[in-house]
Amino acid sequence: MEKTIALVVTYNRCALLSRCITALRNQTHQPDAILVINNGSTDNTEHWLQSQKDIFFITQKNVGSGGGFNTGIQWAFKHNYTWMWCMDDDGYPKEDALENILAAKTEPLSLRNCAVINIADKKSFVWKTGNYTTIDDVDTKLIKGIGHPFNGTLLHRNIVERVGLPKANLFVWGDESEYYCRITKTNNIPIYTVTDSIHYHPPALFSFRADWDFKNNWKMYYYVRNRFHINQSKFNNKAIAFANYCCFLVAVAGIIVLFQKTNKMEKLGFIAWPALDALSRNYEATPQSVLSKLRVRSERSTNGGFALMRYLFLASMFPFTPMRTRSRAMNV
Repeated sequence: MEKTIALVVTYNRCALLSRCITALRNQTHQPDAILVINNGSTDNTEHWLQSQKDIFFITQKNVGSGGGFNTGIQWAFKHNYTWMWCMDDDGYPKEDALENILAAKTEPLSLRNCAVINIADKKSFVWKTGNYTTIDDVDTKLIKGIGHPFNGTLLHRNIVERVGLPKANLFVWGDESEYYCRITKTNNIPIYTVTDSIHYHPPALFSFRADWDFKNNWKMYYYVRNRFHINQSKFNNKAIAFANYCCFLVAVAGIIVLFQKTNKMEKLGFIAWPALDALSRNYEATPQSVLSKLRVRSERSTNGGFALMRYLFLASMFPFTPMRTRSRAMNV
């Protein structure tokens, strides 16, 4: 018999987690189980989870969304669940979301995703979804080739069997995109947005053109580093993947020059650090260590433009060689 489990990754958002769990309990087709992966929350999350009698939960150190979904999907697979419905704690599904996504008529082996709708207006798509602006514009039950994991993403165990697990060491900001590309590009598994299965989510607030706080935006490190691994899953050819990553770095540098108002040189120099870690497959950075290094850098003036040009030169000369030693020698 096929069994479905809802997987929710959480970190320090107990009130939002409670709202999400309530929505899961109120589904017209209830999941057979709910598993919460608690990434070392320091608020009331652990105490709240212990008081819930109908929830499985795993508490681990904070390993980001990548590590959280890696743990959850692995647990569900080992416990013989057929369908794994994945989401973060800051969104929640409409009451008939699970019923409709399970009933969707797609190929036997396909990835399905809820339509991710703005939690505020209950109409507009949070991210670009075809040519549609709002859910009211949609005239089809399935939108092929589009999905936004992990926001109401439905995985069949056969996909996990074939593709494996999300990469825990990517931590955040790219872990879901790498898994998406590995499923759809490397393994050619089709993906669909099921439009009558709604998952509400806050609007995307971050814009790369908007001036970011150099000292405190540790997520930018993972965004730049993880893009290399996304490209490797997206493109079968390593040279093409590397060339696309270099173009991405140049684009980020251009955005910094054109749109950033503060710490331009520091931000330019910063790009080399996560890029070198990506090429050398160095996954040691934690949010705390990234913050610490950013704050030290913000206190001193560095020739960021020169550091970036030096990195691009070395990368173009030695694109496929380990670069961790060079990273230390460059002191970037």
